[in-house]
Amino acid sequence: MMRVIRKSARDFVLILVVAACAAGVGAYVLAHQRLRFPWESTPLTLNAEFATAQAVTPGQGQTVRISGVRVGDISSVNLKDGRGIVTMSVDPEYANVIHSNASALLRPKTGLKDMFIELDPGTRDAPLIKNNFTIPIANTLPDINPDEFYSSLDRDTRDYLRLLVDGAGEGLKGRGPDLRELLRRFEPTHRDLARFTTAVNERRANLRRLIHNLNVLNTELAGKSTQISQLVDTSSQVFRAFAREQNGISRSVELLPGALQQTTSTLGKVETFARILGPATAQLEPVGPALNKANKAAVPLGHEATPILASEIRPFVRQVRPLVRNLKPASKNLADATPDLTRTFTVLNHLFNLIGYNPGGAEPPTKTDRQEGYLFWIAWLQHNGDSAFGNSDANGTFRPVSLVSTCETLKESFPQTQQNPAAFLFGFLSALTDPTVCGLH
Repeated sequence: MMRVIRKSARDFVLILVVAACAAGVGAYVLAHQRLRFPWESTPLTLNAEFATAQAVTPGQGQTVRISGVRVGDISSVNLKDGRGIVTMSVDPEYANVIHSNASALLRPKTGLKDMFIELDPGTRDAPLIKNNFTIPIANTLPDINPDEFYSSLDRDTRDYLRLLVDGAGEGLKGRGPDLRELLRRFEPTHRDLARFTTAVNERRANLRRLIHNLNVLNTELAGKSTQISQLVDTSSQVFRAFAREQNGISRSVELLPGALQQTTSTLGKVETFARILGPATAQLEPVGPALNKANKAAVPLGHEATPILASEIRPFVRQVRPLVRNLKPASKNLADATPDLTRTFTVLNHLFNLIGYNPGGAEPPTKTDRQEGYLFWIAWLQHNGDSAFGNSDANGTFRPVSLVSTCETLKESFPQTQQNPAAFLFGFLSALTDPTVCGLH
């Protein structure tokens, strides 16, 4: 046999490949046909009572869904006490999701009544279901046929509904692309509605608590009828007072636009201030730690200065208070005279600036451009005066005096010198030697 296999090895390998492909395809088909293999875990069995189980056909791929997600399959349907009992096989991984207050709805996927069961898993405060749990008929709803819906309407309503459907058909005839574009434009709205419903679903507990609190509040208000009546009467008085002040309120409303405009302008300025204050505050941020360090460094100074303030500065302040009270009138008079003093010193300042002004500057480009100010010439005047009148000898400082005159002039000025003009000189010298004139001793 091995020799035959080796002889036909190519055909033998081809047969093995075909068999492996057939086994893989079969396994794939069986897996997607919801066939459970022996090594898989046992599914959870769940029953549901329906008033009618029409169009439910087990084994035809009819599924069980939670929020659009498949969680199992419909395995069988039976009749019990005039009710349809639908048995479902729920995948084991979803067994801990369904609670005892779950509800089930029969819904068609297509117009050909390809049914599935939409399962609401219930709330978390209810216990989890066990195997073979039955959802009561109070928590289930069957599918409603169009003829049942039509039969519940009267004749006129059915005619109007038929006209509406015919008109919609005529209006949409040949407008499939437009309808598709319209539905596409509603996509953002549907997305926002989905977010909204998700948020509302997440706040279910809050809504339940709110309703409970409102119930408690209404119960309390029902027992406080007298107080509520008093509140209504008081509110009525308040509103009547408001009505009497109608003119004032109207005036306030008239002034409101101007106030709002001023408020807007002020807020604009505040915004500018805030934009400037923001960077300034960021730059002042390092000052905080520095101030903290400075405060800590100032603590020893405070401890050392406290006894000085208490024992030296405070007694000094008490002794100085009478002097300060006496200085108060003088300070007031000085404050009254300050404007005049200010003007006087201003004029003196201008005078000193004029005297000290040097037109040529301290270092002109050339010596010919140099123009000295008044201070320079005042210094030279003092120097020349000292040279002209400042002489001294052992007897002290004296100033040379020269008298120039002719003899005829002396005779006319001093008649007593007409016989002897030199007598005037001797008389002048005698006057200089007089102790009362020059202070000689």
